Amino acid sequence: MSELGHDLHTLFPAHREILHALKLESPHYRDLAHRHHELTRQIYRIEGGLDATSDDRLEDLKKQHLRLLDEVAELIADKLDARCRI
Repeated sequence: MSELGHDLHTLFPAHREILHALKLESPHYRDLAHRHHELTRQIYRIEGGLDATSDDRLEDLKKQHLRLLDEVAELIADKLDARCRI
């Protein structure tokens, strides 16, 4: 997995404006974005052979990453719902 192109704005290109608003408004989102960066970096280093770990640990990191992306998607959906109610 190349780290290039795996930032949240690239993964959710249609929602750049919402991600920016969340970054400004939400400490929880900022924590998720930081954790996303760290998980992506760890996975990238392991898959690139720079760090060693067990297959189970790598799989666990990837599952954490997917759960985190699901949580970001939920925040985006909540923000979209809020905009529709206005």
